[in-house]
Amino acid sequence: MSTPRREDAVNDVCPWSGKPISDDGLTVYRGAVVGFCNPGCRDKFDAAITAFDRAIETRP
Repeated sequence: MSTPRREDAVNDVCPWSGKPISDDGLTVYRGAVVGFCNPGCRDKFDAAITAFDRAIETRP
């Protein structure tokens, strides 16, 4: 996938802070662009989904 664009985001505000999303706070999740207000919030989201994906994959 190409570089995520703000206009393609499924949301307008950061789910962590409630502030508007920014160009440097974008990530792709399940094929959709998701926006955050800054890279810190984006990275917090990436860490959370990685941890949950790992927990789901390794559960008995």
